[in-house]
Parts: sequence; C-alpha cells; structure tokens
Amino acid sequence: MMLILLTYSGHMNQDHRADTGNTGGKSATFKGLALAALIVVAVTGILEARVALTGGVEPRNPLTVATVRFSPQDDYSRPVSYLGLVTAGRKATLGFEIPGQIATLPLREGDPVQQGQEIASLDTSALQARRRATAAELEQARTELELAELKAGRQQELSASGAVSKEAFDDTRLRARALSSQVEAVKARLASIDIELEKSRLLAPYDGVIADRFVYQGAVVSPGTPVVRLLELRNQEAQVGVPATMSGTLQKGRGYRLRLRDQLLEAPLLSIRPDVDPATRTTLAIFALPADVAALDGEPITLEYEEKVSMRGGWLPMAALVEGQRGLWNVLRIEADGELYRTIRESVEVLDIQGDRVFVRGTLPAGSRVVASGMHRITPGTLVAVTGDD
Repeated sequence: MMLILLTYSGHMNQDHRADTGNTGGKSATFKGLALAALIVVAVTGILEARVALTGGVEPRNPLTVATVRFSPQDDYSRPVSYLGLVTAGRKATLGFEIPGQIATLPLREGDPVQQGQEIASLDTSALQARRRATAAELEQARTELELAELKAGRQQELSASGAVSKEAFDDTRLRARALSSQVEAVKARLASIDIELEKSRLLAPYDGVIADRFVYQGAVVSPGTPVVRLLELRNQEAQVGVPATMSGTLQKGRGYRLRLRDQLLEAPLLSIRPDVDPATRTTLAIFALPADVAALDGEPITLEYEEKVSMRGGWLPMAALVEGQRGLWNVLRIEADGELYRTIRESVEVLDIQGDRVFVRGTLPAGSRVVASGMHRITPGTLVAVTGDD
C-alpha cells in the first residue's frame, strides 16, 4: 500500500511541476488525494476482515493435559502422632528404715547395680554393742533358767516324800517358768537387733541403674530419708497421652508403631488408664518396649497412628488446585466436545492435606475427570486434548 501511495505521489509531483502554470492543476490535485484515501480505506477493510476470520478459529494443536478421576468416599484415613515419654518399668526412691549415719555410699549416678547388691550402709557400731550386751543377757537368763529347772526337779522328788513343802516347790517351779519367759524376751530383743543390722544395709531390690544420689557419706539420716533413686534397666514402657475418644479404638495386646529418635518399632499395648489428665485432657496409653531398645528414662517417643475421619470427599493432586475466592479453591473438570474436551470450572473446599495430595469436597460430580496439573496454562472453556487418567 505504501508503494502505491509513493508511486502515485510521484506522478502527482511530476504532474504538478508540469502544470504549475495551468489553471487545471488544482483540480487534478484534489482528485489524486481522493483516490489515495479510497485506496487506504479499501486495504484497511481487507486487513480487518482477515483478522476477524482468523481470530474465531480454535488452534489446530490444542493443549494436551493429564487428568485424574474424582472418586468420592464417605471417610478417609489420616496419619496422626501423639507424643509420650519412655518410663522405666520400675523406679523407686530408696532409703533406710532406721536412723543412723551413712558409713558407705560408693555408687554414683549412672552406676549399674544387680539385685541384692549393697548400695549404702549405716554405721553399726552402736548396734553391735547393743547386740553383744543382749547376747550376754540372753546367756545369763538361760543359765538361771537351767538352774531353776534343776532345782524344781529336785524339789518335786522331795515334795513327794514330804521333805520339802509344797509352797517351796511352787516358788521354784514358777521361777523357772518366769526365767523361761525372760529368755524368750531377750531372744526377741536380740532378733530385733539383728533385723536392725540387716536394715542398716541398703540393697538393690532389682537390677537397675542409679539415677540420683541425694545424700553423701557421713550424713545422718532419718527413717525414710531418700538416699538414691533406682531405675530398672529392663521392662521399659512408653506412656503416650491420647484423646479420650481414641482410647476405645485401641486394643489391648495389639502391636502399634512407635518412633524413638529415628527408629521405628512395634510395641504391644499393655493398658489404658481409666482417667483423664485434667491439664492435657488426655488419657495414658501404656506400651511395652522391646527388650533390645536402648532408651533413656523420660526420653520422648511418638505413637504413629492412622485415624479414620468420617467426612465425605475425595482425593485430588495438589497441582490440580488454583486459588479461588473466599477461602475456596478451583479445579477444572472436562467434558467431551467433539473430538476434544472443554474445561469447566468447579469450586472445592480443602479438608485435609497429605503430602502432594488434598482431600476436598465441593461441586464436583462423582466420577469427574479433573485436570491434574498445569492450571496456570488453562482457563475455563478451553478446548484440550487428554492423555488419559493418572
């Protein structure tokens, strides 16, 4: 078009120079301008018609997308975890039952002990002196008893012949009986001292490890004063707080998955406490840890559990969602349109997220085919080709 206008303009200039003095030159110029305007309008109309014809035609190579099938369900499972603590099967704060001064306490925190091993002892010098005195008293009582019994035996023979009065015989016989009771009393005091001597030694009631030491050698302790805290090495347990509503679904004796540090282990459920902690609003589930697990008392441990949620919806890949309005999300489902498929926008609500998939509910019909990814490239109403369901 520019070439035509330039050529025509050149001719006009030549004609204008040739006819400068001619009175008809002005009329020829107006005619030329009118003809040029007519040519411009014609060419512009042709170009606009071409654009209008090509703009309404769908592209010959539609975008290819992958789809997933939306299958609603009445419930779904979600992984949940509950934090608990490792506890010793048995733990006790040990102390003496009698007062005294600590004579020996060789063990420290972390030292292992065997059942029956001496942990600490009291100074027994006063008890030993009392025992020697009581033992001597017992020997004296036995001697006197023996003499009284011999004397009563002789007087019994003489009493039969009338050589000894009956009153004298009764005195001797009853004195022997009193001395017998005295012997038994002294024996009981001696046994009591022996018991105190035994209780002056603090022995381990089971295999374990010293967790705490509260006193030191030379300290004077009263009955019940804590000396050490002992933890059992074996039979460790995991105490996990779970919701009260979940306690009815756990089965005693069944194995459950626990995570200790980075280790997964199977532990049977021993029991569930019948009360609820008022602070945490949970109840304790107690699991038996395997014997080969090396865990520390008070170490955190996690119960990993698959919880069933009663809620209708379906799973979709997270890449199938695009943010909508008012907290909702949009997805594109497809419907057949000739040999291709046309996208239709649907709104959904996200109920749960697990990894790269989401559980949703919304306006999606059951069995719908939904565009699985590439949402930024597609708009509602676009014709697409489908590669098949994932």
